[in-house]
Amino acid sequence: MLQRILLSKNPYGAPRLENGMTREDKEQVILQYSELVRYMALRLISRLPDHVSVEDLFSAGIIGLIDAIDKYDTNQGIPFEFYARIRIKGAMLDEIRSMDWIPRSLRQKANALTKTCATLEQKLGRYPTDEEIAGELRVSLDDYFKLLDDIKGISLLPESIHETVCENKESFNLASESDDLFQQTYRSELRKHMAEGIRTLSEKEQLVLSLYYFEELTMKEIGTVMGYTESRISQIHTKAILKLRTRLSKRFRRDDLPNYVKAMDA
Repeated sequence: MLQRILLSKNPYGAPRLENGMTREDKEQVILQYSELVRYMALRLISRLPDHVSVEDLFSAGIIGLIDAIDKYDTNQGIPFEFYARIRIKGAMLDEIRSMDWIPRSLRQKANALTKTCATLEQKLGRYPTDEEIAGELRVSLDDYFKLLDDIKGISLLPESIHETVCENKESFNLASESDDLFQQTYRSELRKHMAEGIRTLSEKEQLVLSLYYFEELTMKEIGTVMGYTESRISQIHTKAILKLRTRLSKRFRRDDLPNYVKAMDA
């Protein structure tokens, strides 16, 4: 739609903005894509603590949408909705980071869990079971699952795992437009090891990631499909992300890891 508006004539002589749109055109596009913003906010909020407001994410997403409208260039050959999703998602993640909502004590617990999983995996030669992790942490299985619920937002990976893993040329070109050769090589290496890590996950974990990131179902919808509660799906997702973080940490030095991988160590 935005391409059509930008390329259309302006028979009424309404003043156009810097990107060639009238204010009325811009408002029309914002209204049309506002449901996309809300949908993305609802998907993201399901992995965050209850005190994080979906309206805050929605407001940040609208700012991202406006930024996308202002900066979109039809000559790039990238569909506007694809470009807008990246800007909207980025604005929401920036809003989450600015909140600084994660207590230091919870970060310490999450970090202890990550180190425990890594230590047990090295000792056992495989990824530990829930019972083995809970036993090593000296907590009950119920408390272990509660911890998974508590840290679901801390273990946040990019919403678009498929942008890191898949051979999506539009996504890669857009993300690496200003990258030098080293950064392009690094992203390629990260994509390779992320894909390898996903293949080591259980079928259940792979299915959850696939339904969430590729099919774009909500945690509740995935629970309906798989016959689990929304909380259980969230736990499976968190465990899968922890496993991927462990795999990536083995392949890269900490200083080379993206911020979203080493975030729990802060």
